[in-house]
Amino acid sequence: MTTTVQARLDEETQAALDRLRRSGLRTSEVIRKGIHMVAKEAGANKGIEIIGLGKYDSGMTDLSTNKKHLAGFGGHSRIKRKPAQRAKGR
Repeated sequence: MTTTVQARLDEETQAALDRLRRSGLRTSEVIRKGIHMVAKEAGANKGIEIIGLGKYDSGMTDLSTNKKHLAGFGGHSRIKRKPAQRAKGR
């Protein structure tokens, strides 16, 4: 499978490509190697990300075990509420 790539090059990039071609590399080799280098660098910088780890650090270390911090948590679902009253005139 082949793909054709077209790109506009600024003067600096064109000069770099010309230097590489004079050293014996074909344009297609330069493009392929450049894509591999960028892909490798992007993969190396990604790293492992653990979602939620330290994103909401409150400074309190015992939130899940200290009953004082859990007081009232989840209690609102057990409260029986009166039906909402309609505003007059409706």
